[in-house]
Amino acid sequence: MTNPHDPYGQQPSGQFQQPYGLQPYQPPPQQYYVQQTYVRPPDQGMAVASLVCSLIGLVMCFPAILGIIFGHIALSKAKRGEAGGQGMAQAGMIIGYVVTALWLIPVILWFVFVVLAIGAAGVS
Repeated sequence: MTNPHDPYGQQPSGQFQQPYGLQPYQPPPQQYYVQQTYVRPPDQGMAVASLVCSLIGLVMCFPAILGIIFGHIALSKAKRGEAGGQGMAQAGMIIGYVVTALWLIPVILWFVFVVLAIGAAGVS
């Protein structure tokens, strides 16, 4: 007896029969890929302070010394991966050392001049 609703004249079966010897089809296990994003550490305030203090040191000597100190602290934190701003810290340190040297040269020359002047005045 054929089913009038089946165009091919086949009897509908309740379940698909697998041929003998074949395993039933199982879909592969689901694999979920999670895209990991790189989170860059925030720039560090110490590195910014180092650069700013070193640049202010062009006008006054003392902030350049603070720039060197802040630069060393910021560079050590950047190397440990706690914060960013490694390049800014290095720039602050280099500028701080150069500015401090430029301030120390005239001070040393002034002390030498004073010592020579006192020594020359005391001889006569």
